[in-house]
Amino acid sequence: MEFGGRYLIAAPRPTVWLALNDAAVLKAAIPGCHRIEWSGPTTLDLEIKVNLGVAQPVFKGGLNLSNIVAAERYTLTGTGKGGLLGLAEGSADIMLQDRGTDTELTFTAAGGASGQLMRLGKAIIGNSAQKVIDGFFTRFGTAMGAKVTPLPPPG
Repeated sequence: MEFGGRYLIAAPRPTVWLALNDAAVLKAAIPGCHRIEWSGPTTLDLEIKVNLGVAQPVFKGGLNLSNIVAAERYTLTGTGKGGLLGLAEGSADIMLQDRGTDTELTFTAAGGASGQLMRLGKAIIGNSAQKVIDGFFTRFGTAMGAKVTPLPPPG
């Protein structure tokens, strides 16, 4: 499953970069996030309750940042175990570009699941994941004090 989007954030790129790396801002922006904290220079531990409609598993796992170019981009790779429902995993590329005094953020992600999660069906999981992503950026802007406007896909 693939997800993504482009967003215009009414803040300078260095400010957006700092917010993307601030655990308190991320916790406020991630729906159902009970805990997120840095466990190393490029790793975060987290616990998230995910609303999949018919189920609301709590995933415990971690994120690893790689391909880091400060204030420009990084790749997030994560896995989470949702109890009896199985394992979810994914990766996301986040890129920042200046748009005048604002910042354009491009987000592309791919993810999957195993075990009972796949039995729920890709459509349920896909719709829930896209809602999470769409809502994340609105809450991210609120948490960092900047307006976020979705942009149409390139092309």
